[in-house]
Amino acid sequence: MENQNHTNKIDSSKQVTKSQSDSLDKSEPASEVKKDLNTLDKPEKSSLLNSGSPALPKKPVKPPKLEDKPFKEFISNFLIPGLKASIEDKGTVVCEIKLIEDKRPVVGGNCWMVYCELSDQRKFWLCFNNDTITSDKTILLAESNSDPSIVESFLIDEKKTTLPLLISRVLQRLNGQKWLGVN
Repeated sequence: MENQNHTNKIDSSKQVTKSQSDSLDKSEPASEVKKDLNTLDKPEKSSLLNSGSPALPKKPVKPPKLEDKPFKEFISNFLIPGLKASIEDKGTVVCEIKLIEDKRPVVGGNCWMVYCELSDQRKFWLCFNNDTITSDKTILLAESNSDPSIVESFLIDEKKTTLPLLISRVLQRLNGQKWLGVN
């Protein structure tokens, strides 16, 4: 019995060896065919890509938001003209409006300010703690050529600061003082 088992073992090893050699012999031509197919497929794929399907339209490039412009440019070219026009549309004369970097009245500390002088000796300062429109802001109000008597935080709960929001909230605050139009 032992001889039969021994013979079986030898036969099975011969079969493995034979099958391994058969697969090696078969794989060589198959790999050559694959190489040829790959070479032939490449031009077909590229020709299909170029002529078969229309190119996807590129998304139009959005112009940068006004609020993404540099601070001085945004304030000087957009906020100040927009604020001046909005105040004058309400019937109040703007004597002077400008961007300055100076010491904040009453509170102190250097900051950027939109200084505005209105008719009837009324003034306000919209102060930015640093040169970004999203920085902490305060508004100061003064009447009759005096020092500012009102100092308030400005737009403290807003997550996004935009040009229309800044203008509307300044107008809202000035209207609260009864400074706009005939009150």
